Amino acid sequence: MQATVRIFDPETRAGSVFLDDGTEIPFDAAAFDAGPLRLLRSGQRVNIVMDGGRVTYVTLSTFPVPG
Repeated sequence: MQATVRIFDPETRAGSVFLDDGTEIPFDAAAFDAGPLRLLRSGQRVNIVMDGGRVTYVTLSTFPVPG
């Protein structure tokens, strides 16, 4: 599922994204660390994977998500 980065804190590696319907969803360092990224910026498009209402994986929208 695609989303847009709202905020990202490089120290904690956590932040939040907006879904296309405007819903804001937080993600933690574990979700960020699961992907290949080193940094995110506000407004950047990303792909996220959710499990049980929680973000478990964050990557750039041009990168594949784990299958």
